[in-house]
Amino acid sequence: MTTISVMYPVMPTDIGDVLPYARVAETTSARRLWLGQSFGIETHAVFAALTGMGLDLGYGTAVTLMPLRHPLTAAVNARSIAALSGHPYVAGIGPGAAAFQKRANGHAYEKPVTAARHYLRMLRTLADGKEATDDDGPWPTEGLQLPPLDAPPVEIGLGVLREPMARLAGEGADRAITWLTPLDYLRERLAPAMQESARKTGRNTPRIVSVVHCAVARPRRDLQQVALKAVGAHLRSPHYSNMLNQAGIPVDPADPSTAAQMIVKHNLYATGTPDEIADTIASYHRAGVDEVALNVCGVHLHEGRGAALRDLTAITTALGRRSAQ
Repeated sequence: MTTISVMYPVMPTDIGDVLPYARVAETTSARRLWLGQSFGIETHAVFAALTGMGLDLGYGTAVTLMPLRHPLTAAVNARSIAALSGHPYVAGIGPGAAAFQKRANGHAYEKPVTAARHYLRMLRTLADGKEATDDDGPWPTEGLQLPPLDAPPVEIGLGVLREPMARLAGEGADRAITWLTPLDYLRERLAPAMQESARKTGRNTPRIVSVVHCAVARPRRDLQQVALKAVGAHLRSPHYSNMLNQAGIPVDPADPSTAAQMIVKHNLYATGTPDEIADTIASYHRAGVDEVALNVCGVHLHEGRGAALRDLTAITTALGRRSAQ
């Protein structure tokens, strides 16, 4: 069975709101809580606060945005959470959309994959306590080195949407993190690209983490609206719509409402009874996914935290029954 973890579904503004999700994450097989980039309470500060509250958890980012952090800062953040929590930490990174890159840095990356390669290499070197020797790329780091720190390892994750990033993940990442990615597309295009690149560089193929949006089908719940709340912004994005169309799910970024209906129809947004959602999660294991991060974002945004936690608990309970069989 695929390892299961939990994604906190929104940008945190109150640690008390995150805590019940973290408690559910403690009961999952991965014992890991994921957060994305936060402009509320900063992501790593949330992890540190939860650790200070006594939670025994691992953490990961899916993903933080490269334009906001020098690789040295990212390495310090990652090692800090690993040391504080006592668990390996997954530092998931991604370049973000070109428009965001321009707003944050004054210009977009000319070649996002090249920028990500440089960032990944520098983050790996610095998180391992080695001296950086690279003075090229957007983040010169030559001569930088962190002092020794007794901490569990830092694993580097790379957000993967299309084949160029999949090849880069195979070249240098420990984890490939997918979001809104159809299984056939992952199995037939992304996974082979990772495997080939890893083989050429003499590395192990990175483990695949898929963030899967879920909502239990309940009376009077409009699943199309729940899905739209969760991923409407992604469905408006040309690079997501391009990927989904390549995967055989016809979506139009100008019509996110119909696109939300399509991802529910194709079970990319996992719905049904808790046991049916557990069956869907099992299909990720068959496709080669190593870890599924359950995300009840749409329900959280549409109906509130209580409804979202009720769904999350029901789904993890169903998954527990399935793994016990």
